[in-house]
Amino acid sequence: MATFFYAVRSALFVLFMAVTVIPWALAVLVVSVFARGDTVYRLCVGWLTLSIWGAKVICGVQARLHGMDRLPDYPVVLLPKHQSTWETFAFPGLMPHPLCYVFKRELLYIPFFGWAMARMDMIHIDRSKRSQAWNLVAEQGRKFMEKGHWVIMFPEGTRAARGGRGVYKAGGTRLAITTGRPVLPVAVTSARCWPRKSFILRPGVIDLSVGHPIESKGREPDELMREVETWIEAEMRRLDPEAYPASEVVAAAGVNRA
Repeated sequence: MATFFYAVRSALFVLFMAVTVIPWALAVLVVSVFARGDTVYRLCVGWLTLSIWGAKVICGVQARLHGMDRLPDYPVVLLPKHQSTWETFAFPGLMPHPLCYVFKRELLYIPFFGWAMARMDMIHIDRSKRSQAWNLVAEQGRKFMEKGHWVIMFPEGTRAARGGRGVYKAGGTRLAITTGRPVLPVAVTSARCWPRKSFILRPGVIDLSVGHPIESKGREPDELMREVETWIEAEMRRLDPEAYPASEVVAAAGVNRA
């Protein structure tokens, strides 16, 4: 019965997003004829924030924030855990600076949602052309961070299941080292309420924890990413111990105490 109830609420939430995204995206397209940059960004963030509000009101998905006082006032490369759609929608409304996402260009073909994304200052890449993709990330990432934006890259690339761990790739730390910017690790337990590849949301609390900025100067990409991975995965086990073996929770207990 509970699963059926969750499915009904989730269907209402999806309907809510579908109904609101069409006029919102059309407004973005019209406004983008006359203005770009922060104006279009703020308009798009408005719909994302509305969607997070809808998940809270319709499906009972709450958020609990940790370490927000660690957010710096200078550009960083944001490196979050990736478990669901929730963080991609929530982060722009939570972070103090505009975010520049690095994502595959196929997302631009999604009707309305993708069309609006195409009008924003983002980095959309062709993953089949790896060297060209990296050059674009480095060039555009530097340009946007010089404007005060934060570049956000999910180290695991794709969403990991609750209690799972993807392969942490060093693209984000490589960008940080290339541009001389710090990295900022973030742990988020979104799969607790919004499982990957599913729109069946469950009521509960998503914990989001921000780590300390880590300087990239003089570091190697792989070595720096291992530090990011160690912090995130230990923090995930602290925030969501039910999702991991008890031995891993105990082993991770002392890693992030400082």
